[in-house]
Amino acid sequence: MLSSASLSAANSGVPDLAALERMHARFVPVELGVDVSRLPANERVALQKMIAAAKVFDALFLRQADPLNETRLVGLLRDESPLGRARLQYFRLNAGPWSALDEHAPFLPGVGPKSTAGNFYPAGATREEIDHWIRQLPETERAAATGFFTTIRRDPAGRFVIVPYSLEYQGELAEAARLLREAAAATSQPTLKAYLEKRAEAFITNDYYASDVAWMELDASIEPTIGPYETYGDGWFNYKAAFEAFIALTDDAETAKLTRFSGQLQDVEDHLPIDPQYRRAKLGGYAPIRVVNLAFASGDANHGVQTAAFNLPNDERVVAEKGSKRVLLRNVQQAKFDRVLRPIAARVLAPGDQPHVAFDPFFTHILMHELMHGLGPQALRVDGRETTVRHQLRELYGTIEEAKADISGLWALQYLMDKGELDPAGERALYTTFLASTFRTLRFGLTEAHAKGMALQVNWLLDAGAITVAADGTFALDAARMKAAVTGLTREIMMIQATGDYARAQALLQRMVVLRPEVARALERLRDLPVDIEPRYVSAD
Repeated sequence: MLSSASLSAANSGVPDLAALERMHARFVPVELGVDVSRLPANERVALQKMIAAAKVFDALFLRQADPLNETRLVGLLRDESPLGRARLQYFRLNAGPWSALDEHAPFLPGVGPKSTAGNFYPAGATREEIDHWIRQLPETERAAATGFFTTIRRDPAGRFVIVPYSLEYQGELAEAARLLREAAAATSQPTLKAYLEKRAEAFITNDYYASDVAWMELDASIEPTIGPYETYGDGWFNYKAAFEAFIALTDDAETAKLTRFSGQLQDVEDHLPIDPQYRRAKLGGYAPIRVVNLAFASGDANHGVQTAAFNLPNDERVVAEKGSKRVLLRNVQQAKFDRVLRPIAARVLAPGDQPHVAFDPFFTHILMHELMHGLGPQALRVDGRETTVRHQLRELYGTIEEAKADISGLWALQYLMDKGELDPAGERALYTTFLASTFRTLRFGLTEAHAKGMALQVNWLLDAGAITVAADGTFALDAARMKAAVTGLTREIMMIQATGDYARAQALLQRMVVLRPEVARALERLRDLPVDIEPRYVSAD
């Protein structure tokens, strides 16, 4: 994070040109490309149509993030001064006028604090007003109001109303649907054609269930993920999904190496370190894993810190009935490891641990992180009613869930090593690479769910003596204490989720989501290193 002096020009209260250039330099440019030569001509046409559809979501996501974003972008496009160009570039990188790495501080003149509500709720409404209104609704309407695919607006009389995405974003979604249908007409791969046609239909009907199932069943050389998914932009309730797109090519060889993990998931669930009554007796039927190389990303998938993998869909109905799919962006992960993680490890780890940092455990833990999103408590019964962890924990859900996936991912990999499914010789590299990666994630800033979740983990492990700090400020692991601490935190988080205990989650985060002095000093030593990558999609261009 930059100092307040760096963030402000002398008189304007916003960064000047030099400060903006330093802020932007925290993202190292990386060219990401894919080999399309193996695709037949018709599949290349389909790929082009999918990328064109994905581009629709850049402007749509800007509007979801803030109602004034599009107007601000037009103003920046007219400013051809060096400062104007720098502001435009940083605006595009952040998908708005707030710097994600600086606690969302505004970097344009005349811009106030970032709204935690995004643009999903009426201007001038308060969180308390919306919450009270939702609680008074009949069950069917309440489900729609708290659903992924609606906004809340006011009617001419000033009353709150529920607006489906298919109406709110009608123009953009009609164009995206047209392009997806053209892509479906071009491809000769049956499951890809089915997904594209059903997702195009979902944009019009606002019913995403069938297309989510079709995405789960997708088995093709091109792996598109297109639609409204993640809810981090709804800081009030974590209800509303933002539009994004990942257009990638499947890496069949790397995917084949990971298929063994799918067959282990029920056994991992059956041995989670939580009360047995909260384990799920039968997971959803599908647990596909895809390793891909990213060709293009847009919308919520392409701003600020870049996604390295994802576990979707988020619709609990689909997860309960069908399972979820994990997609790992291998070329993105390799770039992050080479350009960001290795330099961090050389600064913060004890010299004896640095040789044990490796790409394979970095990649494998990200995989297990995504797998664990689909395990553990999901659907709940609280006070006699059916609900979900997401609805119970509301705005705390993202942080708790990301911490759960991280720490239980370590627990699960250790369990598989102890069981003999994975080589136990990889234990030290796993924990050491994870330790280095904690600093990579903390640098995202404590306004971001993954970083807040990582602060929780680091402080828990410090308190347990699993992480030690030397006199020179470098960090090392106590392996024996690490295993016990990982198990303990996995249990704590999953029991919070299993009971839907908002107050317990809130107390844990208030106590643990802080940067302790020894960690802050280590982060200070990393200030001249890149925080993340800034992709340039050369194949799409």
